[in-house]
Amino acid sequence: MSTSKVEVEQHGELACWRITTPRAELLIAQQGAQVLSYQRVGEPPLLWLSDQAIFRQGKSVRAGAPVCWPWFGNLQRNPAAVQAMFHGAEAPAHGLVRGRDWQLLGIDSSADSVRVDFTLPQALGELPGWPHTVELKLSIVLGEELALTLDSHNLGSGSVTLSQALHSYFAVSDVRGARVEGVDGLAYIETLADWEQRTQQGDLGFAGETDRIYLQAPERLSIVDPGWNRRITLRTQGSRSAVIWNPWVDRAAQLTDMADDGWQRMLCIETANVWDDVVELAPGATHSLSVSIGSEPL
Repeated sequence: MSTSKVEVEQHGELACWRITTPRAELLIAQQGAQVLSYQRVGEPPLLWLSDQAIFRQGKSVRAGAPVCWPWFGNLQRNPAAVQAMFHGAEAPAHGLVRGRDWQLLGIDSSADSVRVDFTLPQALGELPGWPHTVELKLSIVLGEELALTLDSHNLGSGSVTLSQALHSYFAVSDVRGARVEGVDGLAYIETLADWEQRTQQGDLGFAGETDRIYLQAPERLSIVDPGWNRRITLRTQGSRSAVIWNPWVDRAAQLTDMADDGWQRMLCIETANVWDDVVELAPGATHSLSVSIGSEPL
């Protein structure tokens, strides 16, 4: 017998669902099929929701886990094959799906988990400037951990090349005391230094603005947070790249939907297919990008 509860809520202009189980609570917006927050009972939040988040139609909320698709970041920084897919005049950052309402396919509860499935009908040839036919689905499973899976199924007659990310904002006690395990020895692109390729030495700590693309990332990364005595774990599939980002002082001050000190309480590790890790979908092919988010005490 399921002991979960599903409530419909309105946050500003956005329709949302709050899902509560004996172990955790999840808030999801219909716009972008975006997880806005995730918290286990008795713990600080795992996914961060900005204190100054703006809940407005057409604007991605600075929170949780936005879906970036069919490209990540600035389209002009993507490989030529990804750029060639787009025929519009203006390419918004992080693609075309974050600010659109997705269709809820269902919310299914079992004894130990809740599954929420979304699809985006516009991806079937109706995204402006992107005339391709891809069945796009996002599955969100709240169980012992939180699992997100983004499936792209090419229903068209031509190949489709895309980049993408599950742009997760993690909550930390203070990013200045946190560190990321699992990156030692990885090559990365330092976007803040003319996109140079460098090699990581040891764990990644934080002492300033950070915006890096890690290449050949392992299937498991962790955020060690001594202030909250926990380790956040990420287990991924379908991804060889990870983007790690924190805006720090100056950049955060420029963001209207983040408090000036909000950068201290968040850290993005984005499960991604970017740089040389793009997805090439032959006709009929499907690609799944997934991340499972959990935590454990230090």
